[in-house]
Amino acid sequence: VLAAVRQDGEALCFAAEPLKADRELVLDAVRQSGVALQRAAEPLQADRELVLDAVRQNGAALRFAAEPVKSDRELVLEAVRQNGNALHFAAEPLKADRELVLEAVRQNGNALRFAAEPLKADRELVLEAVRQN
Repeated sequence: VLAAVRQDGEALCFAAEPLKADRELVLDAVRQSGVALQRAAEPLQADRELVLDAVRQNGAALRFAAEPVKSDRELVLEAVRQNGNALHFAAEPLKADRELVLEAVRQNGNALRFAAEPLKADRELVLEAVRQN
């Protein structure tokens, strides 16, 4: 199974449940394919280091992180730098963080749609979104 996961992180979906709770195996999987986090055991979806590796590989992996992790500003910043649309999965207070939203919009102008309403009227953010798209 380890060889298959190292080849294709999404092969984690075929692993037996106990293996989906094996931190080293899941770490290898998310480093290969961030969205393999979806198949990880719930406690691992709350493991900050593991989730950080997942979002660095694919920012959209934030979708599969445990709710408390979605409030971790540094982790969400890494996610939106990789994929601006990961802002969609961030905790609500972070969607109102201007600096974080700016990073998301710099990566993908469409990310502005996931920002808190007041930021959607921020001239600089809107101009950056238009520049990106």
